[in-house]
Amino acid sequence: MVYHFRPEEGAPSRDAQAIEALFATDGGKSHPYMAGHIFAGGRETGRDLADAVHFVAQLHGYQPGVIALAEERPAERGVRTWLRVAIEAFREERAYLTQVVVAAGPMPSTAGQAESEAAVAQARHAIEMLARSERNGCAIGAAMALVLDWRPIRAVIDATAQRFGVALAPPALPSTRQTLRLIEEAGSASVARAMTFGAQQLLAQHRGLWDLLEARARARIGT
Repeated sequence: MVYHFRPEEGAPSRDAQAIEALFATDGGKSHPYMAGHIFAGGRETGRDLADAVHFVAQLHGYQPGVIALAEERPAERGVRTWLRVAIEAFREERAYLTQVVVAAGPMPSTAGQAESEAAVAQARHAIEMLARSERNGCAIGAAMALVLDWRPIRAVIDATAQRFGVALAPPALPSTRQTLRLIEEAGSASVARAMTFGAQQLLAQHRGLWDLLEARARARIGT
């Protein structure tokens, strides 16, 4: 089935520019650990990468995920089209992630394992609450944030795949421009604000995960 998005030409709206600015400051690509430290661990890099994909799988490897839950909320026609595409694409991403996790082997032994898993379980619960929010636009904002912030996550998954001999899978998710246009489909200023809130809250949970992974990497080398 072919889905038709609005044309991608033209300057982004003020709301879309605000979302772009949010991701520039709070997205995974700006976190020091995700921006390069995870790839520069020398002999520890393999364990750091394995740790990351295991915890990403704990956060987003379940069904129904953020995007599928967001589809249950009211949305404009253009948003629903994007959601259908994103749900199918994320199914492919999840299958690829699972393959990489299996190839990476067991989660690296790290002090405070029970506390780490509890923290990720709490983050997963918080994200699920966002995706089930009754506030119109909040769930869509969380789904949008997941797709946009998946790009730095995908870089880690791909690096892990290469490290452990898994063939790279082509990216499947909607483009950045298609995703940013969701804010223009909001229908009202209040919905746009709710979308921004949902995006902010999902990014906060992701940054908590990167902080945790960085702390675990330091614990493994005793610093």
